[in-house]
Amino acid sequence: MEFPKLRHTRRALIKNAALAALASPVIGQGGTTPQPGSKPATFVLVHGAWHGGWCWQRVNDRLTALGHRVFAPTLTGVCERSHLDSPSVDLSTHIRDVVNEIRWKDLENFVLVGHSYGGMVISGVAEHVASRIASIVYLDAFVPKDGQSLVDQGGKVDAGPFTAPIPAAKFVVNEADRAWVDNKMTPQSSACFTEKIKLTGTYQKIARKAFIGAKNFRGFATTLEMVRSDPSWKTWVVDCGHDIMIDKPDELTSILVGLT
Repeated sequence: MEFPKLRHTRRALIKNAALAALASPVIGQGGTTPQPGSKPATFVLVHGAWHGGWCWQRVNDRLTALGHRVFAPTLTGVCERSHLDSPSVDLSTHIRDVVNEIRWKDLENFVLVGHSYGGMVISGVAEHVASRIASIVYLDAFVPKDGQSLVDQGGKVDAGPFTAPIPAAKFVVNEADRAWVDNKMTPQSSACFTEKIKLTGTYQKIARKAFIGAKNFRGFATTLEMVRSDPSWKTWVVDCGHDIMIDKPDELTSILVGLT
């Protein structure tokens, strides 16, 4: 036989436990709410060469579950926009893609992230909308100087009008996802990699700058050391391959939220 007072206590405990479970943020699961006192932020995520907006989905899911807004456009000529590819698509095209995403959607005070080739793109974007950018993040990415192309910095380009993707294995993507990543990537106009960017150093003037490197892919080790020597940059190294957003979405999400 159960006494009324004990029955009431047990009901209260069950109710409190249920409320606590609903309030606890679990990264990566739907229905998660921001922690008390947290302020929703806006993120603009720019993918690298041969990729598309699809590569951000794991990070997108985690950020939106925490109550943030995420914009991850696919650049002209790749993946679901591959029907628009042509030899005339270049770096300037992709800079305009992202600038228009920002302007037409009235985005302000956002975290701008560029992965790999996306570092070229966000550097150019900053020339146009720097006042709207709260933080700029280079995710294992090119950090160009004025007058440099991706090729000038050691990037790959094929001889023809289009450049084939680098296999996921060479990017040290985790083995379970390599076939999926290879199936998603598409050739890209070589002009994206040969066009020399025009910069005035605007991205360097953004107060919050970060570089996130991949421990197991050494393609940007020199760039990481360069920015580490500048105290105006924050740097991290994540224990994974080049596609950090695919290999380590939880860790990347945590870093990005900390930059808001």
